[in-house]
Amino acid sequence: MKVIGVFFFVLLVGYFSLRGYFLKKAIEKVQVKLESQYQTSFKVGQYGFKGLSGVELHQIEVVPNGKDTLLVLEDFSLSIRFMYALIGDVRVSEIFLRNGYLQLTKRDSVRNIEAFLANKNDTSNSSNPNEIKEVSEPVNYAEVVYKLITKVLNKVPASMVIDNFSIKAEEDEQWVNFKFLKLDYENGQVSSEMQVSSPTDAQNWRLSGMANPNKKEADLLFSTPDSGRIHIPYLAEKFNLTAGFKSAQLQVRNIDFEGEELVISGKASMNSFLLNHPKISSKDVVIDAMEFNYAYRIGENFIAIDSTSKIIFNGIVINPFVYFQNGPDTIYKLVVKTEKMEAQQFIDALPAGLFSHIKGMKATGSFSYRLDFYHNENRPDDMIFESSLEKEQFKITQYGEADLGKLNREFMHVPYENGRPSRAFLVGPSNPYFTPLDLISPLLRKTILTTEDPSFYWHRGFVGEAFRQSIAKNIRTGKFKRGASTISMQLVKNVFLTREKTMARKLEEILLVYILENNHIAQKDRMYEVYLNIIEWGPNVYGIGEASQFYFMKAPQALTLSECMFLATIIPSPKKFMWRFGKDGVPRPYLERSYRYLANKMISRQLILPEDTIGLTHLVPIVGPAKKLIVISDTLAMVNDTILEKQLIQIQENEVEGAN
Repeated sequence: MKVIGVFFFVLLVGYFSLRGYFLKKAIEKVQVKLESQYQTSFKVGQYGFKGLSGVELHQIEVVPNGKDTLLVLEDFSLSIRFMYALIGDVRVSEIFLRNGYLQLTKRDSVRNIEAFLANKNDTSNSSNPNEIKEVSEPVNYAEVVYKLITKVLNKVPASMVIDNFSIKAEEDEQWVNFKFLKLDYENGQVSSEMQVSSPTDAQNWRLSGMANPNKKEADLLFSTPDSGRIHIPYLAEKFNLTAGFKSAQLQVRNIDFEGEELVISGKASMNSFLLNHPKISSKDVVIDAMEFNYAYRIGENFIAIDSTSKIIFNGIVINPFVYFQNGPDTIYKLVVKTEKMEAQQFIDALPAGLFSHIKGMKATGSFSYRLDFYHNENRPDDMIFESSLEKEQFKITQYGEADLGKLNREFMHVPYENGRPSRAFLVGPSNPYFTPLDLISPLLRKTILTTEDPSFYWHRGFVGEAFRQSIAKNIRTGKFKRGASTISMQLVKNVFLTREKTMARKLEEILLVYILENNHIAQKDRMYEVYLNIIEWGPNVYGIGEASQFYFMKAPQALTLSECMFLATIIPSPKKFMWRFGKDGVPRPYLERSYRYLANKMISRQLILPEDTIGLTHLVPIVGPAKKLIVISDTLAMVNDTILEKQLIQIQENEVEGAN
């Protein structure tokens, strides 16, 4: 025992005698490495030791050559857990940091951390072309993530104090500064006061709660001592996005393996959440309370949000299941379902700013909803997209701002142009241009159904197969290139909503269409009649009565099949009808194929007879006021026919949807 005691005594004497030398050499090694590999200078004014296992550094400065200073720190100290260090496992017990800043800048596309972002270990360009690379074993993502989480949590110090330290981010004229006035972490308890500033705002933030790395648990509350909401900085200046909340809470209850899966569960919640972006809504979107009880599962080749998870917003409970698998097939799954709820409860819970036209609506009864989506990239035709709503005694007793009942009576319609109201006109017998459905050429009614919505008289507002194919194509192309709009959706958009291209408008459109169609508020013939009498058919030309006069100087009842083809195919871009004519004023040749294709499709569906196509021609004479807008000029010859022919392709693609 005496020999062992003498050995440890000599070891400690040697340690205390030489540790200053080793610390100096360690600092010099860091300085050399930063300068040689990252072109960055590292300066330390003073250094020394604190107790048995602590290190103190003062007047620290890190400056990339020729760029903005990266780090300035007046005082820094660190203590390690001595017993772990003896076995080669370095764990930090204490960190103290005072007076300084970390600064990340980007000027003229150059970042001050550019050198640190470069891949210094890139060996893809091997100097030996004959080198045989080993085939790596498949990665078990559950194990990798769990080991990473465990490693990070083991590095969390038992105690940490930050006093007057800022983290700055600046890009040209935009910047944000997070200043930690004080952060204390001791015995698992966290308390922090921050000042957050940007060119347009200054706020006070507060972080408090519990974090226990050993038990893999946390309960943190993010709030502000000021009145009003926390506004997330930088987003407004960079992305024109305003986001904020009164308070936010994050709980981590469990991180562990269950079988071969890693499970991470807990809760995240926000109060008085606000979001504003021109592509979301023209108004502030506000959710009073939102909560996510989450259970993530990570396996060898997948990640999922388990079906036991719950999303709760304004009292509405939603159960999501989200699944992504990256091998052997790439698979996406989504299931969204709600518990049975009262209809009025759902209406009252709709976020302000997203459903303005629903405001004031009253309903009785109850319903539940379920959405199923499945997509395998290797078998795209097997896609599943199914949406179902089970209702019990559901009935609208009072309309909101969108008075759906007005479709059954004469009403004033105000079209919108570039977000501004255009001229108003009556939709009904008081308008001399209004044309009842039975006085509109059957050929026109059938042609427009073929091009716009072949199953209009059979569906209830939506065509499931159309949505399925639309999603499949958008996934394949990686872009939103194809929609699945029905006449019902176009009607609601034109009569009750603006043409603004926002998520709020689309969500309102979907909800209003469902209510209109599934509560039989208006008959299909009446809906189609209103649609044909309000849609735009040219510059400041609305409704079939005006359109027939504008182009052909005749009543809608007298239109020929060729004229019907012309009118039906300009609906997607009515203001550009003149592009269909060449520099000589003659309709472009591609129209002949387009009209013939539509005619054959209508014959196959028994909408018309073969003899109805006698005399069908794309050389439709324009004799009305529209004739003055057909420019006979070489400038229009610059318009590429292939661009215009995309309309024919779109019609052909829509045929698959129309068959369902």
